[in-house]
Amino acid sequence: MPIFKPFRGIRPHQDYLDVFPTHPLDNFTQEEINRKAQEDFSYVQMIKPYVVSKSKDIDRNLRKIRTNFEELLEDKKLIQDASSYYLYEQIKPDKTVFRGLLGLVSVEDFWDGKIKRHESTIPQKKEKLAQYLDKVGLQAEPVLLTYPANSKVELLMNHEEKNVPLLNYYDSRGIRHKVWKIDNRLKMQQFKEVLEQIDSFYIADGHHRIGSTALNARNHKEKNKKHKGTEPYNYIFSFIVSNQSIKIHDYNRVVKDRNGLSSEEILAKLEQCFDIHVKGEEPYYPSQKFHISMYMDGLFYSLHVKHSLRNPEISKDNLDHHLLDKYILRDILGIENTDSSEQIRYVKGNSSVEGILKMKAEVDLHEGQIGFGVYPVSFNEMLKISDNRISMPPKCTYIEPKLITALVMYDMK
Repeated sequence: MPIFKPFRGIRPHQDYLDVFPTHPLDNFTQEEINRKAQEDFSYVQMIKPYVVSKSKDIDRNLRKIRTNFEELLEDKKLIQDASSYYLYEQIKPDKTVFRGLLGLVSVEDFWDGKIKRHESTIPQKKEKLAQYLDKVGLQAEPVLLTYPANSKVELLMNHEEKNVPLLNYYDSRGIRHKVWKIDNRLKMQQFKEVLEQIDSFYIADGHHRIGSTALNARNHKEKNKKHKGTEPYNYIFSFIVSNQSIKIHDYNRVVKDRNGLSSEEILAKLEQCFDIHVKGEEPYYPSQKFHISMYMDGLFYSLHVKHSLRNPEISKDNLDHHLLDKYILRDILGIENTDSSEQIRYVKGNSSVEGILKMKAEVDLHEGQIGFGVYPVSFNEMLKISDNRISMPPKCTYIEPKLITALVMYDMK
């Protein structure tokens, strides 16, 4: 079973709870980030040397972030708790509830396959994040891990929820965030014992973050002749939730050009691997697995993968995103490196036609020339993909909950 251990969480003082945390920065434009960096005692202001500075001395900028963090801690604007687990709950405006536990998992368990992944990562992005962790030494957003529901874990969380939460606030999107600190020794032991019954954790969201933390740990291990495996850099800040507390949505694609092909030529080439059904101007959300939505020249098409190409077993040829990459993006549109090509834009969905409408809007606004909508991967399918060590292309699953940054943090120093 993988390790899941308590830690000394760092959180904003109650007086700064409304200003310090933020949604992940990839949700914002640079202009919005610049504005947030001006907000006193905010997380974005703390990391301003990295996200706003014009200086090209990256290491110096990162060291300044560490100094900013330590000053906030010394001034009691940030508080460090005793070693604890944390129960964390999100309540969305539509009353959807996501609930789980904050703690630390081990990079050793990640390397040993006890923490299983389903998506490949982009090396350059992973290296950049590892450099950040090396200099700043702070994990501000947990990796989202999941597991099949365990009734004993749910029972302990139900009991803990009867207490007054440590943190309780609404963010700018109307999402309520509640955090309970679990530092009683008996309670911590109870959680530890039931969590030890879980065979594996599965990465739901945060493949690059967990990969960069593991890379940073490996770099430190190579430099540290007295490495024991218990150093703070060996642990990954994580939020573990059961399958009852995640939703897996579609992650769609917009391609910037057609590889010099006309619409007629693209449709002719598609006929080799797909049965094509014209849907017209009505937005089409894929109705099931092996059905792909395509938007081109103001029309929607349903592309049904031919039965001869469908593999009933869990393999790459069983995955819609891989089939899209292989038979359309590579073979027809000429995109060799689909994992990191600037020809592809990614559009988040929510398991409804809304994601398709966003994709359509990008094409209509000439952000791309063709859009593709893909049916979401199921929870059980994601587990089988991970168990069989099949690597899906990046950004195949858009998974909720989306976590707030800097509500609780882990100091690696």
